[in-house]
Amino acid sequence: RTALRIVYGNMMVKAQLPRIGLGMAALGRPGYINLDRSSIFGTEQRSVETMQAAANRVMDTLIQSMDFPWLDCARSYGLSEKFVGEYLRSNKVPPEKVYVSSKWGYTYVADWKVSLESPDSKHEIKDHSTENFLKQVQETNEYLGEYIDLYQIHSATFDSGILEDTRAHKALATCRKERGWKLGLSVSGPDQNKVIRAAQKIRAGVKGENDQALFDSVQCTFNLLEQRPAEALREASNAGMDIIIKEGLANGRVLRHPRVLEYAQELGCQADQLALSFILAQDFAPRVLSGAVTSEQLASNLKAMDVAKKLRDDSKLMQEIGQACVVKSEDYWNERSALHGTDWNVDATVVMCADLDDFASVPKAWYDSYVGW
Repeated sequence: RTALRIVYGNMMVKAQLPRIGLGMAALGRPGYINLDRSSIFGTEQRSVETMQAAANRVMDTLIQSMDFPWLDCARSYGLSEKFVGEYLRSNKVPPEKVYVSSKWGYTYVADWKVSLESPDSKHEIKDHSTENFLKQVQETNEYLGEYIDLYQIHSATFDSGILEDTRAHKALATCRKERGWKLGLSVSGPDQNKVIRAAQKIRAGVKGENDQALFDSVQCTFNLLEQRPAEALREASNAGMDIIIKEGLANGRVLRHPRVLEYAQELGCQADQLALSFILAQDFAPRVLSGAVTSEQLASNLKAMDVAKKLRDDSKLMQEIGQACVVKSEDYWNERSALHGTDWNVDATVVMCADLDDFASVPKAWYDSYVGW
C-alpha cells in the first residue's frame, strides 16, 4: 500500500491517491449540521439500522463509481467506523483496493440522539491527551485495523496543547512505525494557516525517525468563501504533505451564492460541481471530501473532476470566480458559528450537531440546498 506514494528526496508524488472521497460525518450519526437534513431522513428518531442502510447505499455508489474509493471516518462520527468496517468486510473489499482514513481526539457522547435537550449539551467531547490517543487507536483498530491508511488528530488547535505535547508526538510516531499508518491532523478556524505551519515543524522524535516530519497530511477547510489557508496549503504540499479539503461546499452556503450559480450556469454544471472543482483545480494538489448522504448527491459531486479540468485550462476564469466569492476568514467562521451555535475553535464536525432545521433562527434561505460537507 505504500506504493501509492513515490518519494523523491523530501517531495511526495501523490498522483495515484483518490481525488474525491466520502466523508462519513453526516452518515455515521443521526444528528448533524447539514442543511435540510430532515427532508432526507425524516423528522422521527433515526435508528442505527436506518442510518447504516443509508450509509451502505452511498458506499455502494462510491465503490461502483471509483476505481480506488476513499472513505473518511472519525471516532466521533457516531458509528462511522463500525459502518465502514462492516461494509468493507461483508463486501469482501481487499484492503489494497480502498483508501480509509479516520481521526481521533473527540468522543461521541450523544447516545444516538438527533438533538439534545439543552443548548449547553454536547454531542462530542474533545481530548487530545496521550491517554485518549492510546485508547482511541485501539478502538479504531478494532473496527478498521487492516483498512486504515491514515490516522489524523481531529481538529488540532493551539489551545488543545497537542502541538506542543512531545509525549503525544512520540506515541503517534510509534503508531506509524509499528502499524504503518500515515499520520495527519485536521484544522479549523481563522488560524488554520498558522496551525498548518506550526505542524510542519514538528518532528517524529523516535528512534530511526528523529528528523522525519511527524505529519504526512493535513485536512483543512478551504472553499470558494474561505480561501485564507491557500498559501499555507501550498507550502505544505511543496514540503510533501498530502492536502485534504473538508467543507468544500461551506455547509451549503456556496450553493446559494448568486455568483456561484451564475458561473455554474456559464460552465454548464451544477453549483456543487463548480464549488468542488474550484478546490480540485488548485495548484497545491488537494484531495477533497464529499459529505453526500444520498447516491444522487455523491454522483453529482463526483462530476466535479470533469469541471476541474476546465478551470485548470482557464486559470483566468478560475481566479475571477475565486475573487468574486471570497469573504474575510473571520466573517466566514463567525457565520459558521451562527450556523450551528458553537464556537469556531471547536472541531469542524461540530459539538452542537443537531439538525439545522431544528433551529428556528436559521435564515430560511440556508435551508433550501444540500450540504456536501
